[in-house]
Amino acid sequence: MRFTIHHRTHYRYAGEASESFMEARLKPAETPFQKVHAHRLELQPACTVNAYTDYFGNAVHNFSIIRRHGELLIDSFADLETAPQTLSPAGVAVTISEARQIFRSEKLRLYEFLNPSPAITWDAQTHTIAKSLFGSRDEIGDAVLNLNRWIHDEFKYVTGSTGIDTPVSTVMNKREGVCQDFAQVMIAILRSADIPARYVVGYIETDSQRQAAKSGRAAKKLIGAAESHAWIEVGLPGGDWWPLDPTNNCVAGERHVKIASGRDYLDCTPTKGVFKGTSTKALTVSVKMERQA
Repeated sequence: MRFTIHHRTHYRYAGEASESFMEARLKPAETPFQKVHAHRLELQPACTVNAYTDYFGNAVHNFSIIRRHGELLIDSFADLETAPQTLSPAGVAVTISEARQIFRSEKLRLYEFLNPSPAITWDAQTHTIAKSLFGSRDEIGDAVLNLNRWIHDEFKYVTGSTGIDTPVSTVMNKREGVCQDFAQVMIAILRSADIPARYVVGYIETDSQRQAAKSGRAAKKLIGAAESHAWIEVGLPGGDWWPLDPTNNCVAGERHVKIASGRDYLDCTPTKGVFKGTSTKALTVSVKMERQA
């Protein structure tokens, strides 16, 4: 599938900022199943943009505006193509016991995705759920799909019920949140079960978006369709990373566009930075994702 994506971030300040320093992770990832044909970043006020690749392999752009400005507009335009991901059948058929032995032998490579991270920790409740869902004789593929389904069935999607820094333990107790929360709960349970997992941020084309594009109607807001979406990738024996979306109880596929991945949301925030001289009055984010015929 081929998509064009326009992601707009608009900062409005209460007064004039004297300086702004920003970092953006907005360029879609290059993977064996996702090819980026074109990407550009447009800024107002205009300034020089630098690019680098971070520790987790994500494309990053950073820039500084050193003159007074009352607003900052960041427009990201992408043209890309996605394809179905293929997995080694052997990787999902390994038992949990065998998988853990393999992961222990690769603990240096997988360290960041097997241990607590700044935004993802776990407790006794997490361990209990992990123990109940990951029996030593279970096949890892079936067990992970069961966890994906369990989160979808047990948790309610409620916009505004959590913040970007809500702990996993709070989400576990409230049994509600948004896609970021569900992804981080799933990662916490997987890591608690000694299975590597990483956080993914990107976009998703929903059924309503696709039908609206065909008919010319405005798309109805659905789960995961606003601003950006989050899901997870679980490490499998053999080296594959399997993308799963607990918010929608599915395997992430051609209609998911990956932007960045890391230990948790802190490693993948689309935009972050600091400014001097004023405060934020309003921040708006919009995403337009269109499939090309």
